[in-house]
Amino acid sequence: MVSEQTAADTFALLSDESRVEILRSIAIAQYEQGPSNSGFAPLSFSDIYERIDIDNTSKLSYHLGELTDTYLRKTDDGYSFTHAGEQIVRFILAENFRQPAEFEPIETEGTCLYCGETQLEAGLDDQYFMVRCPSCERPVTGYIVTPAQTRSYSGTALLDSLKRKQAVEFSLVQEGICPECAGRIRTDVLDASEQPIPEEVPVSYFTIAECEACLRRYSGPLTYSAAFRTPAVSFYWEQGVDIMGTGWWELHRYLTEGEWTAERIATDPAEYRVVLRHEDAALRVFLDDETRITRTERVHGRNID
Repeated sequence: MVSEQTAADTFALLSDESRVEILRSIAIAQYEQGPSNSGFAPLSFSDIYERIDIDNTSKLSYHLGELTDTYLRKTDDGYSFTHAGEQIVRFILAENFRQPAEFEPIETEGTCLYCGETQLEAGLDDQYFMVRCPSCERPVTGYIVTPAQTRSYSGTALLDSLKRKQAVEFSLVQEGICPECAGRIRTDVLDASEQPIPEEVPVSYFTIAECEACLRRYSGPLTYSAAFRTPAVSFYWEQGVDIMGTGWWELHRYLTEGEWTAERIATDPAEYRVVLRHEDAALRVFLDDETRITRTERVHGRNID
C-alpha cells in the first residue's frame, strides 16, 4: 500500500533517469495542452511512448507501473499526477535541486536595527539571501532564495521578487498556514527582555511560528505579525504605502523611529496591543496569545497612543 511507503521508498523510485524523464515529459505535454477550466487531460500510454526515449513498450509499462500510485494516477483515460507527482515535477522543471546562482552584491536602502545605518547591501550567503550592514557588519535580515529565482531575476528585480515572496509567505504564516507544506502553524509570543536579544534592538515582543508538520520555523517582531494582516495592509495602502512590496530591512525604520510598538495589556489570557503609525493616523491591532486578531481600531491626531 502507498500509505506504508517510507520516504526512502518514495524517492528511490526516481533513481532511474527514465522515470524522471517520464514525469518531465507528462508535465510538458500537459503544459502544451493550453489552459483549461477543467484541468489537465490525462496522457495516454501511446502519447507518453512517443515522447520518451525508451526501447520498447514493455519497459515503459514497467516504469509507469512503478510510478503509479506514488507519482502518477492511472485511469481509463491515461496518466496524470498525484499530489506528490505534481510537487516533485515542478521541483525538477525549476531545477531547484541545483545551487542558487551567484550574484553581485546589490546596494539597497533600509535600516540596520543595530546601528541605524540606512545604506545596506544584499547578497548571497551560504545559499541564503542576506541583507547586511556594511557599517557594523551584522546581518539585517535573511530569507530563503531559490535557484530558479536567481536565474530568473537580477539586481532590483531580484530584490522585488524576494520582497513579494517573503511578504506573501509571512502573511500565510499569520493565518496559521505553512507556506511550505500547508500544515498547521503554531505561534508563540516571547518577551524580548527575557531572550538573548541585543539591547539596541528596539523590539519588545517577537514571535516564533513553527509548522507542526514539516517543522519549518518563522520568527519576527510581534509588530510584523500585525503589519502583514489584511487590516494593516489596507491601512497602509490607503496611506500610499505598499507593505506587501516592502522588504523587512526597509520596514525596520518603523521600529527604530518608534512608529511601530507592541505591549502586553492583559495576562491570563495574554492580550497584546500593536500600534502601527503613519503621520497623523494609526491602526491599533489587538492580538491574543496566539497572535490572532481580536479587534482593531483606527485613530487620528492626539489619540494615537
